[in-house]
Amino acid sequence: MDADMISLCGEESFGTGSNHIREKDGIWAALAWLSILATRECSVEEVIRSHWKEYGRHYYCRHDYEALTTEQGAKVMAAVNSFTTPNSKLPDMGSTEVTSCVNFCYTDPVNGDQAMNQGVVFTSQTGSRVIFRLSGTGSSGATIRIYLEYYTTSEVEGDAQEILSPLVKFALQVSDIRAISGREAPTVIT
Repeated sequence: MDADMISLCGEESFGTGSNHIREKDGIWAALAWLSILATRECSVEEVIRSHWKEYGRHYYCRHDYEALTTEQGAKVMAAVNSFTTPNSKLPDMGSTEVTSCVNFCYTDPVNGDQAMNQGVVFTSQTGSRVIFRLSGTGSSGATIRIYLEYYTTSEVEGDAQEILSPLVKFALQVSDIRAISGREAPTVIT
């Protein structure tokens, strides 16, 4: 937007923005939901359950390990990065095979700047993903964020934590975060 190459954009939280209302996706999301509810004449829950039945459901969760030492954060990232080397033996993610593990890098399409080491992404044959990011947005030390994503067309009424438990087990296995951090659980689960 700053390069005046776009004037309307989408946000990951179901919002939109423009170059005159920056970071106000909540306003657009509320208006979109009000429009949907007025047109469908039903509750938010009914809209969501209907959507899941027709299109399937994406389960998502994030585990944050906050206030780790810088050394602990580096050790966790080194552990998961070790799987990005050629011919690495990738463990299964639950009952599905892991088909790729990459260290994500981003190239800005406007100015060509490259942001290296943006996270390690494990993807399974079913499209499930476990992503590790070393975040610099914590108040002190290092924060490891583990993103867990699973899509299904059959288990749409399940409990998110139960459905994602094979991915959590996989994440703990490949990162060794419990041993490295000395913690049995994340600081925050969202």
